[in-house]
Formats: sequence, structure tokens, C-alpha cells
Amino acid sequence: MGGKDKALVLLGGRPLLAHVIDRMRPQTGSLMLSVDSLRTGLDRFGLAQVVDPRAGSHGPLGGLLAAMEAMPPPADWLLVVPCDAPFVPWNLAERLWQQARSSALPGCLVRYQGQLQPTFSLWQRAVLAPLRGAVLQDGLGGFKQFLGRMRLALLDWEEQPGQPFMNINCPADLQRAEALLAADGGPISSAEQN
Repeated sequence: MGGKDKALVLLGGRPLLAHVIDRMRPQTGSLMLSVDSLRTGLDRFGLAQVVDPRAGSHGPLGGLLAAMEAMPPPADWLLVVPCDAPFVPWNLAERLWQQARSSALPGCLVRYQGQLQPTFSLWQRAVLAPLRGAVLQDGLGGFKQFLGRMRLALLDWEEQPGQPFMNINCPADLQRAEALLAADGGPISSAEQN
């Protein structure tokens, strides 16, 4: 995205992060932002920023560790979604939770159109010790690296219109998202205007 903070890139006149917050707020007890470093541009969303455990990002796995360590007791499960996924399903948390519980595994991640989507996942606090070792001792940074060590449940999400797990990674993605948003009737809430 040309070096722009993707969370603040506008879609339908609103920051991408605002779309994600609108979809996640009804699904969770609380929200926080996992960041590589504190960013004043995110203050307006009114959410705590949790900084990666070491200077220099360890990628999404470092963010997962920071968020899990910041998770307030008695919470035992952490739902993870990326800041650039404006069409995240409204029932993601419920479906991941049901699949994780029925599997008796310490987490669950989405598989969509045959592809793993580990940034759309649910994690139990029980993974904290192996996660800490993977990030702080072994220097792992990606979810897929960690998943080679940790067995989680898979939720096969049925295909549906639109792009429920679309990430906005480039201007072409943003154009596609604008078209999808327009076809769906525009922004879902005006709670966070630019």
C-alpha cells in the first residue's frame, strides 16, 4: 500500500480498521490492537495497543504472543483477525468457538477455498508457553511455522458471495473491496468516520 498504515487506509470513506472493529465488537467481550510499536494514529479508536514482545517485529506470531500475554483474566480464549479484513464474517467467533470446543484442541483456524487462513483464528491460553518459546527462544514469526508444532482444529468455511476473508494488500485489492462494499449497500456503520 505504498508504505501507508493499512489500518488507516480508507474504504468507503472510513478506515479499514473501523470496518473490522464494527464487525468484531458484537462478537467479543473486549478488543485490543496488536502493534509492532505504539502509534498515535490509532488512538482515536479507543482501544488498548499491545506492543510486540521484542523490538523489531516477529510478524503475526509476535503479535499473537503480545495479545495473549495482555489478555485479562479470567479470559481463556483469544480471537485473532487482521486489521485489513473489512468483510470478516459476523459469526466468525461463534463458529470458531464451536469447532474448537467440539475438537477439544487448544484453538481453531479457518480454511477457505482449500487455503488455511491462520490470521482468522481462535487460541486458548494453553498455547502460551509453547508460543512464548517459539517467538522468544526460536525466533519464529509466522503462524504457519508455529502450526507445524501445534495441532489446532480446522473450520472449513463454505464458499459464499463476496470475500469474507479478503485482506487489503494493494491498491487493486482496495478497488475490489470498494466494489464489494458498494454492491453491499455501503459502510455498515458511521461510528468511526475519518
